[in-house]
Amino acid sequence: MDLTVKTLEGKDAGKVSLSDAIFGLEPREDIIARVIRWQLAKKQQGTHKAKGRAEVSRTGAKMYKQKGTGRARHHSARAPQFRGGGKAHGPVVRSHAHDLPKKVRALGLRHALSAKLKAEEIIVIDDLVANEAKTKALAGVFASLGLTNALIIGGAEIESNFKLAAQNIPNVDVLPVQGINVYDILRRGKLVLSKAAVEALEERFK
Repeated sequence: MDLTVKTLEGKDAGKVSLSDAIFGLEPREDIIARVIRWQLAKKQQGTHKAKGRAEVSRTGAKMYKQKGTGRARHHSARAPQFRGGGKAHGPVVRSHAHDLPKKVRALGLRHALSAKLKAEEIIVIDDLVANEAKTKALAGVFASLGLTNALIIGGAEIESNFKLAAQNIPNVDVLPVQGINVYDILRRGKLVLSKAAVEALEERFK
């Protein structure tokens, strides 16, 4: 599929051919959902923690004698049913990460790219270069291109002025092509690819 390449000024800069093997698939929500779940699970800190009955600072002595009181039989005040006692089956520090086959991850990225193209939310830019590191100037350029909520993917390295100017613009993320991922693609409205990013993706999935 051919797509018009634009400059940051909004002018046409020729066309680029997008591979159907990467951008022309019929998007499958189940695969995309699996990859996003894997990404978010891996991202979780897992530092949640509640103290069990062995960890709370409280006496372990028997509360009162076993017989003769007419009350229920109890031992330690650290038991979960008492105020100040330990939490039964509470959360512990752990990793939420789980495995996902490499081929499924790669397929999920291709389906996400295909979903964006099908929704006509992909823009190809000739080159991501800013003359000066001025956020206000770049925000005006993005507004003229209709980029209020976008993920911008550059080549192997992002030009320093462009990176500095873009990092304070709300709802706009800038990543090098090796950082492209399914979650970021789908959480933003538009996907902006540089020509270098398109070439790198086609080389990656060759």
